[in-house]
Amino acid sequence: MSFFSNLKKNPFYKIFTNIFVIIFVPFIIWMLFFDENSYLIHREYNNEIEDLESTITFYEEKLASDKEMIKNLQDSIELERFAREKYLLKKENEDIYIIEFDTIKE
Repeated sequence: MSFFSNLKKNPFYKIFTNIFVIIFVPFIIWMLFFDENSYLIHREYNNEIEDLESTITFYEEKLASDKEMIKNLQDSIELERFAREKYLLKKENEDIYIIEFDTIKE
């Protein structure tokens, strides 16, 4: 019987048998791990948001560069240069030689 009386005098016993602690601790555990809106799910959502924002910035930069290219291609000389470089097009009676440099030293 002295064990239980000593246990009741322990300050931790008083804290952990408090009704607020008994209700609050399982509530916190439930909200952090098991609930539909848990911390773990919010962390996954935040990571997904960051990935989507980086994708948005990538496509915005790509869009800006494409708009700049379209603006440059309004000029016929730039259009011809683009067609020659990108699609290897040529004029009639014209020969194109592609020179490749070997960077491997023997």
